[in-house]
Amino acid sequence: MAQIPGLPELPVLPVLPELSTTVVGSGPGILLAHGASGSIADNYGTLVPVLAEGHTVVGPDYPGSGATPRAAGGFTLDELADALVASAVGAGVETFTLIGFSLGTTVAVRAAARHPERVRGLVLAAGFAKADNQIELSLGLWEHLLRTGDAEGFARIRAVNGFSVEFLNGLPAELFAQLLDLGPAGPPLGVIEQAALGRTADTREDLAGITVPTLVIAPTRDILVHPANSRYLAEHIPGARYAEVDSGHVVMAERPAEWQELIEKFLSEHGL
Repeated sequence: MAQIPGLPELPVLPVLPELSTTVVGSGPGILLAHGASGSIADNYGTLVPVLAEGHTVVGPDYPGSGATPRAAGGFTLDELADALVASAVGAGVETFTLIGFSLGTTVAVRAAARHPERVRGLVLAAGFAKADNQIELSLGLWEHLLRTGDAEGFARIRAVNGFSVEFLNGLPAELFAQLLDLGPAGPPLGVIEQAALGRTADTREDLAGITVPTLVIAPTRDILVHPANSRYLAEHIPGARYAEVDSGHVVMAERPAEWQELIEKFLSEHGL
């Protein structure tokens, strides 16, 4: 693929494995950044076909998620942000709007800071700039449980972290059991490294330099990432729009229609 004049070459990434990437649709680019312990299918499965009706959607899975091999030595936020951008450019999508969820918001912000010529807009849902004590405790517990082999304990605390009390208590027994069933493969292989990155990522110094249209979405019943973290992002990114959804952390599961509507409206209003 030819390099566009004026855009710098991307750095070589010898540390991370090549990210398994879904590319669908046609039109303006959208790059997706998923959350820790998630995948593109988990976090964006219902949104991708909607966006693909008018966009080229690029969805890379982090190391240890989806079909991407695990990077057991870990990786930095810079490395992951660069790898996501490289996935989009490698798919022929030179510029794009970045949609990040949870840990993916730190990846999206860092990608915008490191590659401002590529990023045309940002959507940051259930996000944070730096882990507060609640995030540190939760992700640290995820790591501990998986390092000690307690996959069932991990599944339980992830459900507690991920959903509002009202959503969990409203689930019928069959769906509740499915929520805790990790299947024969067990938890995603990369959770330990992804959770470790979530505990250390810090994009606070990047925020003031973001100049593209930005939408920040805060799930108001979020137990894992308190809405105050989203408010911080909105207050420190110049011109950012702030919206709330009455849901737990996994907003796309609890309030899929509201989540989709906010994103589609934002993209339409800014011609993205």
